[in-house]
Amino acid sequence: MIIVGLARCIAMVLVWNDLARGDREGAAVLVAINSLFQIGAYSLLGYFYLTLLPGWLGLDTQGFEVSIWEVARTVLVFLGIPLVAGYLTRVVGLRRRGREWYEERFLPRIAPITLYGLLFTIVLLFAIQGDAITNEPFDVARIAVPLLVYFLLMFGISFLLGKAIGLAYDRTAALAFTAASNNFELAIAVAVGVFGATSGQALAGVVGPLIEVPVLVGLVYVALWAGRRLYPDLRAVR
Repeated sequence: MIIVGLARCIAMVLVWNDLARGDREGAAVLVAINSLFQIGAYSLLGYFYLTLLPGWLGLDTQGFEVSIWEVARTVLVFLGIPLVAGYLTRVVGLRRRGREWYEERFLPRIAPITLYGLLFTIVLLFAIQGDAITNEPFDVARIAVPLLVYFLLMFGISFLLGKAIGLAYDRTAALAFTAASNNFELAIAVAVGVFGATSGQALAGVVGPLIEVPVLVGLVYVALWAGRRLYPDLRAVR
């Protein structure tokens, strides 16, 4: 649960924000900040919450410890390599072929690769974790309920906060969806890379998108509904 909660969203938030007519540029900036933050801080936070804090509180960890390097290695592979590759392909593509070729021909060709890889990973993990999901529904529920509460609270608090400090609807929506969303791709990668594909941690990572996707789709409608009532200029929007 901690692994899932620490992974701030850097991809799907753009989809939720766009569906809710949020600020695209603002969401892109928040995604960039989240990406850099996770590369630098995810392993430190993971080590703190998974190893240091339980020891300080005197909790029975049953010998469970995670080193900083175990988490950092997975984060660097999963986020660092794509970040460097994306930067290099953009620089080289723009210099050699121009912006039109890069944005209209190159990006549409490689964009589906990420989705295919994610779907393949999720399907594979479902196949591995199928028995645990069907035979231990109570464990799945114990993972799902805190996630559900988390998504709803983070969205609601962030949306109301954006309204309270005077942000326009589009920026409020971008803020709320960034706060409520999680990077379940990273959570799955860390869980599998550190604990193995058959671990309980990997099961929590797999359950994550099962809860997040339908909940965030529902929150898109909530954002549009709340926007029409809290922001007078949006009342005519359908």
